This record gives sequence, C-alpha cells and structure tokens, in this order.
Amino acid sequence: MPCDSEALTRRTEVRSREDSSFDLTRGVVMLFAVACGASVANVYFSQPLLVTIGHDLAMSPALIGSVVTLTHVGYGLGLFFLVPLGDVIDRRRLVVAQLLLLVLALAVVATAPTAAVLLTGLAATGLLAVVTQTLVAFAASLAPAARRGRVVGLVTSGVVIGILLARTASGLMADLAGWRSVYLASATLTALLALILYRVLPRHSAAPPTSLRYGQLLRSTVTLFARERLLRLRALFGLLVFAAFSTLWSSVALPLSEAPYFLSHSAIGALGLVGVVGALAATVAGRLNDRGLSRRTTGIALALLAASWVPLAFTRSSLWALVVGVILLDLAVQAVHVTNQTLIYALHPEAGSRLIGGYMVFYSIGSATGAIAATSLYTVAGWGAVCALGAAFSCFGLALWAFTRHDTQDSPPIGLTDRPLKAS
Repeated sequence: MPCDSEALTRRTEVRSREDSSFDLTRGVVMLFAVACGASVANVYFSQPLLVTIGHDLAMSPALIGSVVTLTHVGYGLGLFFLVPLGDVIDRRRLVVAQLLLLVLALAVVATAPTAAVLLTGLAATGLLAVVTQTLVAFAASLAPAARRGRVVGLVTSGVVIGILLARTASGLMADLAGWRSVYLASATLTALLALILYRVLPRHSAAPPTSLRYGQLLRSTVTLFARERLLRLRALFGLLVFAAFSTLWSSVALPLSEAPYFLSHSAIGALGLVGVVGALAATVAGRLNDRGLSRRTTGIALALLAASWVPLAFTRSSLWALVVGVILLDLAVQAVHVTNQTLIYALHPEAGSRLIGGYMVFYSIGSATGAIAATSLYTVAGWGAVCALGAAFSCFGLALWAFTRHDTQDSPPIGLTDRPLKAS
C-alpha cells in the first residue's frame, strides 16, 4: 500500500496546483449550490406525490411505502460506493457523468408504465443523486484554506434549500401538470446543469492515474474512521442532529393536517419556505469556522437545537411557535453540518470525497432513524412525544459536545499544510 499512498499524494499535489489557479468566484460557488440543491431534491420529490402515484400505477399501500424507502436506500449505497470515486477520478468528468446518468434515471421515472419500472428508476435516482456530495467535496478542494468554511457553507445552504423546497415544488407542479411533470422538469434542469458544469469546472488532465484499486479505495474509507477520532465524533454529531431534523420534518404534517388547522398539502409544503431562513445561516457558520471558532459554533448550535423543541411543543396551539421552532432548528442543524464538513475535509483533503461520503452515511442513518421513530411515535403517543424524542436527540448531542469539547482540537489553523494519508 505504500506505493498506492505515494501515488495518491503525488496526484493530489498536481490537482492542488491546478485547482489553485482556478478562479473560484462567488458566481461559481452559487452554481455549485444550485447544482447540489437540484440534485438532492430528487430524493424528496416523491414524498407529497405518493397517493397520486399509487393511484396512477395501481400500487398497493405497502408498495407505495417502498417508493421513499428505495430512493433513500439508493442514496445510502451511493454515498459509500460512488462518492469515494471523487478521490481517484477527475471530479469534473465524474460529476458530468453522474448528472447525465441521473437524467436517464429521471426520464425512466417520468415515463414509467408500471410500478416495477418506477421503483427501479427511483432507486437509480437515489443512487446517482449523491453527485451532491461529490460537488461539496469538489467545491471544498477548489476553495483557498482561508475561505473554505464560507464556501462549504454556501454550497451546503443550497443542499438544504433543495431538501426543504423539494416537497413544495413537487406538490405545486403535480397540481398543475401531473406528477410525471415533476421528474421531466428535473431531468431537463439536470441536463442543463451538466452542460454548464462541463464548461465551467476546471479540468485535471495533467493528473496521472492513481494505482488505487476500487476495493482498496472503499477499504480506505473504513480505515479513515478507524484512525481519525475527530471524524468519528463529527459523524456522531451528524447522526444526532439529522435525527432531530428528520423527527420534525417527517412528522410535522400530521398535526397540521388535523384539528384545529386542517391545512392543505400546499400550505404544509409552504412551511419549507420558513425553513430556508434557518438554512441560510449555514454561510454564517462557515465564516465562524474560518475564524477558528468551530468548537464554540458547535456548542451554541446544539444548545439552540435543544431549545428549538420548546416552541415546537406548542405547535397545536400556535403557528407562530411552530415558525420560531422551525427557524431555530434549521439554523442549528445547518451550523453543525457545515462545521462538521469543514473540519473533516481539513483532516485529509486528498481523501475529501471519502471523508464526506463516509460522514454522510451517518447523516442517512440519523435521518432514517428520526423519520421511522417520529411517525411511529406520533401514532401511539401524539405530538408531545415526538417533541420529546427530538429534544432527546438534541440533548444527547449537546451532552456529547460538553464531554468532548476539552480533549478534541477541531479547528486547525488556517493555512496549515494539509497532511497526506500515511500508508497502512
């Protein structure tokens, strides 16, 4: 393996010299954010469309439930099996190839004549939507060290806005032109983004091919977790905050559709617009990380996350309380998420795709745990129990931060030389 590590390090040095000459303007960063948001939204489009899709394709209730499950399973597999390729393949070509394949998957979903074809297309859509994380790692690699936190914050805000607005956009488009129009429109936008990114993103044609085999690449992802305590800790933070995030967003439609509100699907979907306000705080978190305040940012954000469940508990009696809680929760989650990604990328920039892909596996586990637990708990014990669950995830994260804040240096000085992976 020593030769593999040396080859990868040399390739990284070449890539770094080429990336440093690329002008990462604010416009290019915003392009990354838009591409990330548009890609990840494909994972969430189906959620408000389940009943309509089920009727159209004569699907049983159990089969309808598998629509969301298969998409997320595909996404989780992509995080582990596809995202690490960004460390050994030219990221520009990888991004464009994944986007073009995503166009095909979306076209399959949009034209699916049967449930089997639909489910196959959705699984492929989830698998290929992980191009989002390849783009995050790409943006981080192009950013100067002194601006990396801000760049990751801006790009991540695009991811979160895409997640929050996906349900709203798909519901509105389905009402206007049918559920298939959602996926046709997304396929068109994805194809356009592939063309633009192909023309805008830098080439790395001078980089020699790496000698790492695919199996070695995947094993090295596991090795990184075994070696890096900070990576394990930040992955656990990610799991807990996204479990809290999913606890809210997977169940909040239930009390809003009942007495005393009886809100329509469109009105409930508009709540995502409120969440965008909190998501925009991701850029502020990025600036704080660039100033070496990651530990303090994490603690304050986790405290806000725990506090957000107090107003959320009053959702049934006050929509204003819900709005305040949503803003606080989204602000806190994004602050922790941006901090996590900025710190773990700095551990080994030459392994940025593996680090971010592995970290996001924990994000997926947290999201799935929160969704399953919240919807099941609401049926048995109501909204108060759901809020108690979200508060428990949040307080656990805050307690973990309190116990580990003194023995973990998680803010490497700006400009510190990136340390390459050592041979195992």
